[in-house]
Amino acid sequence: MEGIGGKLRAARLAWKLTLREVEQRTLRLAQQWGNPAYRISASWLDRVERENRGLSATKLIVLANIYSLTPDQMLGMCPTPDAAFTPSEDLSVPNATLLAEGNLDAYAKVWLPDTLVTEAPAEATALLPAEQGLLPSHYRRAVIGRQDRTLEPMIRAGSIVLIDTQKRSIATRREWNHEFDRPIYFLMTREGYVSGFCELDKESDWLTVIPHALSFESNRRWRYRKDIEVVGTVVAAVIRRTN
Repeated sequence: MEGIGGKLRAARLAWKLTLREVEQRTLRLAQQWGNPAYRISASWLDRVERENRGLSATKLIVLANIYSLTPDQMLGMCPTPDAAFTPSEDLSVPNATLLAEGNLDAYAKVWLPDTLVTEAPAEATALLPAEQGLLPSHYRRAVIGRQDRTLEPMIRAGSIVLIDTQKRSIATRREWNHEFDRPIYFLMTREGYVSGFCELDKESDWLTVIPHALSFESNRRWRYRKDIEVVGTVVAAVIRRTN
């Protein structure tokens, strides 16, 4: 199974860039953005590609900019069975399939309703009604609202997330290596729904919702299973790019 390092290497080679050229581009970005943390050395990137090392959000943002990768594509680099990065010969041509009427069209409309980008996102995050026959019974969909900015810019308002309600246990730090590998949870509080990274204290009395590193939100804490419940783990998302 190819890890994130191999996929990053494939993305780099698709643009015919050497490790040194990537380093030079990150240096220019670091100078342009006024943050030396954005610089990536050729030797460090080589180790990441060979050893599948974890990356911080800062490094992923830089590489996404250089390789012209969307957040969806970066998330897709997390390990999946038999997944591989296969760039088109002409990178300017979109890799897409138009769906006609039928089963695939019905599934697509569950994920991409006609109103996804034509209507403004709702204020509050909402759990959508179960779709009988289209999804297994333990899967639910939800829409992220404007007030839930915990995971911006990774998951923006108006995005649709798929939740596996059978996966409710909070992962420990040992179970994930980097931000794109870290589980995202969908939760219910007394005030409404929220999504985000989570941490439990040693006694499992308090659950803290951790925002994305680039979000302007702060950590929030609730009494676990008294004031907050885990609905499930987010296993997929359709990201809305504009609000």
